Amino acid sequence: MNSRLVYDSDAPLQKPARAAKVSKTPASASLNLNLPNDGVVRLLRDRKGRGGKTVTLVAGVSGSPAALNALASDLKRLCGTGGTVRGELIEIQGDVRERIKSELERRGYTVKLAGG
Repeated sequence: MNSRLVYDSDAPLQKPARAAKVSKTPASASLNLNLPNDGVVRLLRDRKGRGGKTVTLVAGVSGSPAALNALASDLKRLCGTGGTVRGELIEIQGDVRERIKSELERRGYTVKLAGG
């Protein structure tokens, strides 16, 4: 006869192990950008905390949040990609630094390519 234990009422109940907590902070918030505030717009390429996806960060653009949103919208349309504004950073999906650089220089900004 096969005596296989199906249920044991004498066994103590154990709570299931908790899954690791995943941080929901934006990747740009975890960036430590110690960039000087010298009026130069810096274009950075970043992949950290984004699942291997590359984004172009536009840092150093001054203006109101509405002006940043308008600029981000224009840059996204120019590049044909998505993106967002987080704080004072504009994030554009993909490595499109050259396109953004030429557009910002056309608008009168001083632009530097920074980072890898």
